[in-house]
Amino acid sequence: MTEQQARDEMVRLGASFFQRGYATGSAGNLSLLLEDGTLLATPTGSCLGELQADRLSRVTLQGEWLSGDKPSKEISFHRAIYLNKPACRAIVHLHSLYLTALSCLQGLDTRNCIRPFTPYVVMRVGDVPVVPYYRPGDARLGEDLARLAPDYNAYLLANHGPVVTGSSLREAANNTEELEETARLIFTLGDRPIRYLTEEEVAELRP
Repeated sequence: MTEQQARDEMVRLGASFFQRGYATGSAGNLSLLLEDGTLLATPTGSCLGELQADRLSRVTLQGEWLSGDKPSKEISFHRAIYLNKPACRAIVHLHSLYLTALSCLQGLDTRNCIRPFTPYVVMRVGDVPVVPYYRPGDARLGEDLARLAPDYNAYLLANHGPVVTGSSLREAANNTEELEETARLIFTLGDRPIRYLTEEEVAELRP
């Protein structure tokens, strides 16, 4: 994929997230790793529904702003993941309704906040650990994500929202949507008894 194609895809997927209600206002950010090893990311304060391909931020993995509009302050935790997870080529961070609601609940299993009850989250992303609450932009977000990055594909920031990786921006987007729909199911089921997958069933789904 050329850089222009990557820019166009980011604009297209951002608009899709916004139009379908996964993103609101200027919340959330996207990034992807270009062929030259630099990052393309959504600018600070930008609305995912109104991105412009030629104004997207381009930064190095060390944080140097190269071109485009000023990058989001949250690009720091994106960089922490890329630097510690070589297979990661793209990241989606949203404040989507159901995953953000889930992130606000007390008593979540911090090792895996979504106990498997359908096969799809297991197949797409595996376990989803919870990162403690920090103020947006706090350096500790990056530190915690750097530590978790080698072993996980998605993370839930407490009282904040999901961070989801992929081998491409499309895959990261698909993984994010699967997580959001699973969180929606959790709230839809409420306090009804849930038939969770057994350890053996989960083991069959893992790569």
